[in-house]
Amino acid sequence: MALLTFKGGVHPYDGKELSKDRPITPCPPKGDLIYPLSQHIGAPALPVVKKGDRVLAGQKIAEAGGFVSAPVYASVSGIVKSIESHMTPSGNKVDSIVVEDDGMYEEAAPFPVKPLAEMSRDEMIQLIREAGVVGLGGAGFPTHVKLSPKEPDKIDTILVNCAECEPYLTSDYRLMMERPEKIIGGLQVILSIFDRAAGYLCIEDNKPEAIEILRKACENESRIQVKVLKKKYPQGAERMLIYAATGRKLNSSMLPADVGCIVDNCDTVCSIYDAVVLGRPLLSRVVTVSGDGVVSPGNFECKIGTNVNVILEAAGGLKEGAEKVIAGGPMMGVAMFDLDVPTVKTTSAITCFLHDDVKSSPVTACINCGRCVKACSEGLVPARLSQFAEKGDLESFEKWHGMECVECGCCSYVCPAKRPLAQMIRNTRRIAMAERKKQGGK
Repeated sequence: MALLTFKGGVHPYDGKELSKDRPITPCPPKGDLIYPLSQHIGAPALPVVKKGDRVLAGQKIAEAGGFVSAPVYASVSGIVKSIESHMTPSGNKVDSIVVEDDGMYEEAAPFPVKPLAEMSRDEMIQLIREAGVVGLGGAGFPTHVKLSPKEPDKIDTILVNCAECEPYLTSDYRLMMERPEKIIGGLQVILSIFDRAAGYLCIEDNKPEAIEILRKACENESRIQVKVLKKKYPQGAERMLIYAATGRKLNSSMLPADVGCIVDNCDTVCSIYDAVVLGRPLLSRVVTVSGDGVVSPGNFECKIGTNVNVILEAAGGLKEGAEKVIAGGPMMGVAMFDLDVPTVKTTSAITCFLHDDVKSSPVTACINCGRCVKACSEGLVPARLSQFAEKGDLESFEKWHGMECVECGCCSYVCPAKRPLAQMIRNTRRIAMAERKKQGGK
């Protein structure tokens, strides 16, 4: 039987052997913890504490600023030192709550919960909302919004994204290896919300041990199956995953719910389990620290708000001469110019390299080789789109379907001229979206 996949894509060196066999290890925080009020797509959270307040681990310190928003919780006990602007791993400055860790880790009471069979759909979604659960695969979209489609009865497919196609990242893999019961439990919660749907654990074929563990974990679950996907980047991108697993297509103007699907990352599903079954808000996440620029690659359970330098220290620190540190993986991550930043909900990895290949590769003229077209999973012409981007020609950019780009970086990866195609297209998409917003969303 052929493996499930999509058209286009690339096969970069994945580097997963550096950390895939390193079990999840706790990473105790040090010093102050910083909680940005915007760790998600949508409106920033609103502080419900002030300077001088003492907070407990698991206490809400900022409430959701709207429906498309998510609350923030203290992950340690301590004193609120200030509410001020701080840098995030993405390089943005965001209003943040600074808590001085008292080292006591006194905990607030968990949310009151009931057995799953006794909860209504609305009660489950409300718990997920209250827990501050967002997409932990990197997007940061509030999960309660995703689980509240306009026509819930039309949802027939729940896809758990276990692909983890981004090179070097192994945090999801370790969750599959070590906490399969949470993944299954979280998926059972979602299936309770959508009682007409079937659940699928979508995993690439380069993870045979995890495939076997997940298959065994769901062997008695009539509504849950494992779908094995072909190893290829960006197999874990939402549109690619939906097409590979179901054959259904969607574009930038559609949501997965429009084709009957809900897609959640496996770490997100674990957090859903914590919220609905255990009554625990999102306080920590697993972060991979990897690459040839760090002494001891591994996977670390980090409290939200922990300084990135502390996590790097847990991995033995940077090697002498390391040139580049990326928040995330090398394909879709963001190069960091300051490591004095907090771990946020969407911090999936810190990837470190001895050599900065991008910086050292001279950019030359496009040779019209067509490699970017072959690699593009959306069937676009990245070289042409980059030309429109350079000229600021938004009309032509949109006419050539530039808004359909998923920003996976495949075009930049294969370009022999080393042109920053993905970056130019990404920036122009942002400009185009801002222009649409000015014109009332047209």
